[in-house]
Amino acid sequence: MIASCTLGEMMITALTRTIQDGELVFHGFGSPLVQLAMHVAKRTHAPRMGLVAGATYGVDPAPRFLTPTSNDWAMDQGAAASLGIEELFDLAAAGRLGRMFLSGLQIDRWGNCNVTALGAPRMAMKLPGGGGGGNLSCDAQRVTLWTPAHRAEIDAKGRRRFRLVEACDFITNLGHRDAAGRPRKAYGHRGRGPQFLVTELGLFDYEADGHMRLVALYPDTTIEDAQENTGFALPMADRVGVIAPPTRSVVDLIRKLDPLRVHEKEIRPVDLKRRFDLVEQREERA
Repeated sequence: MIASCTLGEMMITALTRTIQDGELVFHGFGSPLVQLAMHVAKRTHAPRMGLVAGATYGVDPAPRFLTPTSNDWAMDQGAAASLGIEELFDLAAAGRLGRMFLSGLQIDRWGNCNVTALGAPRMAMKLPGGGGGGNLSCDAQRVTLWTPAHRAEIDAKGRRRFRLVEACDFITNLGHRDAAGRPRKAYGHRGRGPQFLVTELGLFDYEADGHMRLVALYPDTTIEDAQENTGFALPMADRVGVIAPPTRSVVDLIRKLDPLRVHEKEIRPVDLKRRFDLVEQREERA
């Protein structure tokens, strides 16, 4: 019997829980954590969700296992149809894309993400860029953000390079407010912006004014951990909870979907050692 789970399996479960049944959901390239979360949601609590794969644009694929790269046609196995990229953007512009997953090398307090350039006002490092994330972050009804690199290690000079920052050096994907503080509704965008952020230290949502807020921790993390590794003063929910572990059936499903443990490439070595006891709870539909 499965008695414990890993941090990666906890993060996948936390990401899965942000998906609602009936939503049309899309992920981009490169994140096995998000890929697994979507396939787990589809096979458990959200059977009516529409799953659009990030590399192939396959609709409701049912691959037998996760491949080492998302850009693999094996991930399109069993798809009911495939979209063209222009059709995906049309769906989003029409308000029909229910949720998208986004991340960044910087994520600021308003949920803006930077995958374009580091250094302001002078660029110090060019990043890969956001593809269509700029458009989709404005049009998707809801956005779930994630990063497995919240912890800001201290470098040889005693400095921290925060992933969660006061303000992004460049805004690739729009959160709740722009660099000047204007709310997204001032632009008339369809989407309602980021709803959740999942990191290896905790779960966050967004207050009425659009500011990030800590709502839950893992059993082995603390409020101090979250604050010390965040580049701004972090508001807290009235009651900061504990992220519940997955059920045994969900852990078993994750391991069957990812026998190569591809998702562990996203997890830092120090976090691969983290384990969480499973507790008896109502089994989810599998």
